[in-house]
Amino acid sequence: MAIFTFDASHRLGNVRAVDTRKVNVQVNSDEDLRKARVGQLVALSLPGAIEEWLIGIIDKVIKTPVLEEQSMTVASDAEEAQETTLPRECVLNTVQLTLVGTICLTTENKTRFSRSLVQVPEIDGACYVLRDAQLQSFMSLLSFEGATEHSLEIGRYTIDENAKSYLDGNKLFQRHASLLGSTGSGKSWTVASILEQAAKLPSSNLIVFDLHGEYRELTYARHLRIPGPEELGKADSSLLFLPYWLLNAEELQAMFIDRSEFSAHNQVMAFQDTVVAEKKRTLQNLKKTDVLNAFTLDSPIPFGISNVLKELERLNTEMVPGSSGKDKQGPFYGQFSRLLVRLSSKVSDKRYGFLFQAPESAHDYNSMAEMVMRLMDFSIEKAQIKVIDFSEVPADILPVIVGLVARLIYQVQFWTDRSKRRPMALVCDEAHLYLPKKDGKNPVEQRAIENFEKIAKEGRKYGVALLIISQRPSDVSSTILSQCNNVIALRLTNGDDQATVKRLMPESLEGLMDTLPILDIGEALVVGDAVLLPSRIRIHVPNEKPLSATINFWDEWNKKPETPDFVKAVENMRRQNRS
Repeated sequence: MAIFTFDASHRLGNVRAVDTRKVNVQVNSDEDLRKARVGQLVALSLPGAIEEWLIGIIDKVIKTPVLEEQSMTVASDAEEAQETTLPRECVLNTVQLTLVGTICLTTENKTRFSRSLVQVPEIDGACYVLRDAQLQSFMSLLSFEGATEHSLEIGRYTIDENAKSYLDGNKLFQRHASLLGSTGSGKSWTVASILEQAAKLPSSNLIVFDLHGEYRELTYARHLRIPGPEELGKADSSLLFLPYWLLNAEELQAMFIDRSEFSAHNQVMAFQDTVVAEKKRTLQNLKKTDVLNAFTLDSPIPFGISNVLKELERLNTEMVPGSSGKDKQGPFYGQFSRLLVRLSSKVSDKRYGFLFQAPESAHDYNSMAEMVMRLMDFSIEKAQIKVIDFSEVPADILPVIVGLVARLIYQVQFWTDRSKRRPMALVCDEAHLYLPKKDGKNPVEQRAIENFEKIAKEGRKYGVALLIISQRPSDVSSTILSQCNNVIALRLTNGDDQATVKRLMPESLEGLMDTLPILDIGEALVVGDAVLLPSRIRIHVPNEKPLSATINFWDEWNKKPETPDFVKAVENMRRQNRS
């Protein structure tokens, strides 16, 4: 049985050049050229094979003027007619395409598509456009092969709206993924569509880092939020306090110590020694001998920040006996003044209350295990999907706080018995806000980037996956993006962002990437291990849509005027509460 049956109307041209996966096809006429468009699928014949075809995607359609010699007869009254050769301008029509796989018949006489290339086409081999019945047949095959027990339906192929498009759920998270697109391109829809399907699985485990509260109304998710100033004294099970002692040494120092100060080295040394002493005191009081013998500066052990402040104040004003019998200034006298100001201001500032003004129960030795259970448990109702609202976290420490949560999850996975470990994914919305790609990163940003880079490089060994989401991929750490082997690229209008995405894609798909600025809302280019074929896909609209930040200005301006309650708005601003 033949896989395809083509006639003259399907013929595009003949192969004229082959460079690995790149193929140039010469098209004989303008009429044939009109069959070709970027993203179109084609089939290329193989010598002597009727049960095997190469499949390609058109990257470029090229019309090139060339000079061609033409014989002409020239006559005059004085001379006999003579034949001469004159140049004539004509047009060379060429299509450049990328080979993406092979379709063949198995020994069981079943049609099968593979991303591998058994051989390359011959020069002058025929190239045909896949359309109508042939296209439908091929797309149906892709849908059939993609619909496995570990697949999730992402949408429909743009080239054939009747064909369902699937992502391999295993491969999507095994090698990390990125979801990139301009504001209003459909990123939140895509995230929600993936979450909806994951929520139906009996033991899925995903944590969404929600920076603006877009996902706070998803009914199938458990919702946690970092408390704002007005919530510090409330008894609310959805509040997630992150006591300061969870921070490691580098994170604490990034928040408090200015490395540009002359006394920075002494500040670091004294701060570290004091924190270690306080952690040791806690372990001694609790008689945790086994931990006492093994703990380090980075170990998450409760300690009193007020005691640290007192000790630093003592060192900052310490007088010691001098050689003359009179007291003199101690070795650290006056060196910690600015550090103490920074510490005191942050400890007392309610914006940082989730760190320094957490309830007493959050400082219990066993509180960390309870918090980890809230973050990572998936065994009870609405525990498969967790949404953490970070919208109340001050921007200056946002990278450290998001990085802290990611680091804790990774470390718990690392130290969990392998036989008991369950995979989980971190959905990192608005990643450019805490994983920036900038020269001269500040220490706060650097700590977050280091935590996520470690997960990007080593996370899959311990069952931690990343889904990086951003409207500005050019501002996201290139190291982290480079570890994402699956890319879902929606419309991107900024040139720098387009260039970043193109660098993430195989060079052979450069032509397909040129469509990034013209994609429709909810339409994406999907490339990577998780998809059978690099494709342009229309993403399914989720049943539960996230809260959109897009406002229809003209429509709103066209409504009857209604003055907002500005007095209430001002009071809300003062008390940090919209209710």
